Amino acid sequence: MDEWLEQQWTDAELERMREFVISMHETPGIGWQSLYRAMQAELWREPELATAQLARLGIRQAPAAEAARRWRERHVPIGEGALQGLLGRRMTILDAEYPPLLQRIPQPPWVLYAVGRMELLERPCLAVVGTRGPTAYGRQAAAKLSRELAAAGFAIVSGMARGIDGLSHEAALDAGGATIAVLGTPVDTAYPPDNRALYRRLCREGLVLSEFPIGTPVKPGMFPQRNRIIAGLSLGTIVIEAAAASGSLITADQALDMNREVFAVPGPIHSPKSIGCNALIRDGRAKLADSSETIARDFSHLQPAKPQASALPEEPQLSADEQFIYMLLRDEPRSADELFEASGLAFGLLQTVLINLCLKRKIELHHGSIYMAL
Repeated sequence: MDEWLEQQWTDAELERMREFVISMHETPGIGWQSLYRAMQAELWREPELATAQLARLGIRQAPAAEAARRWRERHVPIGEGALQGLLGRRMTILDAEYPPLLQRIPQPPWVLYAVGRMELLERPCLAVVGTRGPTAYGRQAAAKLSRELAAAGFAIVSGMARGIDGLSHEAALDAGGATIAVLGTPVDTAYPPDNRALYRRLCREGLVLSEFPIGTPVKPGMFPQRNRIIAGLSLGTIVIEAAAASGSLITADQALDMNREVFAVPGPIHSPKSIGCNALIRDGRAKLADSSETIARDFSHLQPAKPQASALPEEPQLSADEQFIYMLLRDEPRSADELFEASGLAFGLLQTVLINLCLKRKIELHHGSIYMAL
């Protein structure tokens, strides 16, 4: 792959190759290997393709016929209008802005569809992955590490799933920093649906990427495929709360295969959600991630562009009562009744304090009426 990409091509050849890559990639039934064989055979030089030419490369009859037709007719993709409506763009592996780190992975995506701030791809990236159902401890770890690493100038990469993914994106954005979401759906599809607000914010303030053409029917197998892109964009992958069979461990394995750094946040020995992370550390496959400074130290040779001071939100001022309750919740999540007993505040005053802390985004209310510090 590297030898082919490093060859010297004329501008006209590159443009024709780019058109061919997009046409083939967007043809249903044409996979990565089929397109690779077609490029190796230099079929992009052909003004027209015969179905038989593609069939000889091992491509099934129906997709071969459709790919030949699209190349002959210079087919305009169905999703072209939707992509333009999102102010999105295509980026092929032949384009100068294609991330160099991603270009080096096994089976890099031929085409990426992007919506948002393309310049974020120039930042040093760190992936944050983990469970879709984090504990209070996991939520705190994801928010704290992502916020601090984003403020230090790293772009936080994740998959916009529920749980650790979404928390990491939000924390990076709230820090005025950079974050990139790699979707397991086309870029016009917000999944899961309850992350629509986050998706819209990522399109405005961050960057949304996908290798799937608009119009591709969403299938469960598409989500694991994007994990290699999350790992491939990133200098390192941070795993926060992963059970023994977690998909996050697949992302960690892929990062290791790519010779990238892997970090794991240790968890309680009795927590099933920490089995995977603890095993990564125990087996020497991941470094202990106990702070953002520990992680950033491994990349001290880089000089990430930190967010401008004006872009960082001002820390809200807390009253004495608010600070007291906040410190109690920093120790551990508690219910309103537990806070009432521990604080000695009048119940009405306590409710006012809790509402103010939620509005100031210092704490969150979770299922079971449990409050947790952010």
